[in-house]
Amino acid sequence: MSVVPEKNNKRTIWAWAMFDWANQAYNMVITSTIFPAYYVGITANKHGDTVSFFGHSYVNTVLSNYILALSYLIIVVLLPILTSIADYKGHKKGYLQAFTWLGALACAGLYFFTMDNFEFGMICFGLASVGYCGGFVFYNSYLPQIATTDKQDSVSAKGFIYGFAGSIVVQIICLAVVELHDKFGITEDHAARVSFLIVGIWWIGFSFIAFYLLPKGTPNAGSHQYNVFTGGFKELAKVWEKIKQLPLLKRFLPAFFFYSVGVQTIMLVAANFAAKELHLPDENLIAIILIIQVVAIIGAAATAKLSAKYGNVKALTGIVAFWTLICLGVYFIANANQFYVAAVLVGIVMGGVQSLSRSTYSKFIPPNIPDTASYFSFYDVTEKLSIVVGLFTFGFVEAVTHEMRDSALVLDGFFIIGLLLLMSLIAAQKRVKVQGVEAVS
Repeated sequence: MSVVPEKNNKRTIWAWAMFDWANQAYNMVITSTIFPAYYVGITANKHGDTVSFFGHSYVNTVLSNYILALSYLIIVVLLPILTSIADYKGHKKGYLQAFTWLGALACAGLYFFTMDNFEFGMICFGLASVGYCGGFVFYNSYLPQIATTDKQDSVSAKGFIYGFAGSIVVQIICLAVVELHDKFGITEDHAARVSFLIVGIWWIGFSFIAFYLLPKGTPNAGSHQYNVFTGGFKELAKVWEKIKQLPLLKRFLPAFFFYSVGVQTIMLVAANFAAKELHLPDENLIAIILIIQVVAIIGAAATAKLSAKYGNVKALTGIVAFWTLICLGVYFIANANQFYVAAVLVGIVMGGVQSLSRSTYSKFIPPNIPDTASYFSFYDVTEKLSIVVGLFTFGFVEAVTHEMRDSALVLDGFFIIGLLLLMSLIAAQKRVKVQGVEAVS
């Protein structure tokens, strides 16, 4: 007989937050700083801005956006099956471990990424993304399992704060390797590749804390006689029928989708924009990203207090309105100083919108249910689909117009739609007599 884990246990919450400490090394070094600069550098210096990938030519940044979009699409296809299996068999932690190993090993594989084995490097780049976002799905699904509704905002914020703090530490280590490469007797490009290896080791090493201390996962009550593949979709169909009975949750999901198109895409392409459009030196880019992480820690903590005062949805609406203005401003960025200002503003709201979105969704889920992974699969599939749409849109517009600024302007349209839908959700909250779990958001 499975034992339901104790909620609000400090040791369990710490272990959960430490997983964020571990995996945000990928987000910092591979998504935001050293890898984008390394990638643009080795492709631009030798091949203009065009690269060949399995016999097809692409603009370098368009190819990286397409590969990221494909990796998230793979997650969209896989996770509805895996999360449902994790629920009714209690294998949540096993999948968390599998995706983490995949991501960490792929990051380590980027050590071998040169123009001589370009295709191998890009495959590792894609697999690292699959491992990161796949593991994050099962990580997110622990939130309602380890924290009561009234604690979920602060616990969610704690996870992001640990993640930002861990990413700062690993970035400083990697920056030291890159900046002091002469003292290590290696080239700057080699030092960059060493940093990718460091990320892989950091990621899997600190993840063992979560692997050891987090609960395994509680099998869903009842008998499951489904085929392992079709069963996942049948379980999700049941959850979807339940979601349709929750009017506020049903309204929140499309709003979340549209503003996530903008939020997630901007965070994924910002470094490429700085390196390619503004020719920002590597050390300047790394420094500003470190500042963003520090600001994001403050922003995530402040957002939790903001939601406590005004409510989750109103706080989210204000944050998304701010994002809308920032994205519009990106179109007009013409120099490094303007980018620095925009980057700091992004940092203020970056952690807040992610943390608050996750806890808001968690609050909309009915309390004390065993199949949290299936519910969170809808959240994560929605988010991953938004990233697929955002990256493909950004890459396609750049391929057509050859201007990243035009891509940013198109993204702002998604922010506006998301903002309008959130305003509609606020109006719905006033009309609907909310009871139980939906009343808290």
